[in-house]
Amino acid sequence: MEKERTMERGSARVFLVLSCVMFMAGGCAKNEMVKKDEGIAPAASAPAKAPLKTEVVKEQPVKQAKVAESTMGENQKTEELKSALAKIYFDFDSYKLSEAARSNLVKDAELIKKDSAEKVRIEGNCDERGSDEYNLALGEKRAKAAMEYMVTLGIPAERLSVISYGKEKPADPGHDEVAWAKNRRDEFVALSK
Repeated sequence: MEKERTMERGSARVFLVLSCVMFMAGGCAKNEMVKKDEGIAPAASAPAKAPLKTEVVKEQPVKQAKVAESTMGENQKTEELKSALAKIYFDFDSYKLSEAARSNLVKDAELIKKDSAEKVRIEGNCDERGSDEYNLALGEKRAKAAMEYMVTLGIPAERLSVISYGKEKPADPGHDEVAWAKNRRDEFVALSK
């Protein structure tokens, strides 16, 4: 009888230990959060560049050098446009364009009109407050507000695209109003052909 009790206690201990191990292993597993696509504009990928047509002529390496120079000129123009486009900022929990934002958009539209070959991606951003889903939606509304205004200024809609980064790309990593004000923004990225 004593032997049976000892055996029962031993098997109960083994069962208890195994249960604890299973519980711990299951509780320690990382749950990866997968963001659900909720109709947010897809990231506009840069259009694929057409391959450069170069002639392979042993006696004329100068032609290849000219092609490389013209490509460098296009890249330089894209970089100049990228640096010239001004960011616009938004009030907390808003996608309404302020007078300062409208003024910057007018200047940006003039720059974009001058280089009719460039496309521009408008990137909507938010501060860290709010859920991921809310900030992605708000960032998209901010980018679309800027896009719609630029269309009224004469920029063809097919030259513009929008994407929302929500709170994923803060301009300032701080956790105060000064940092949050810098993060509530639209940025404009010139895309090369």
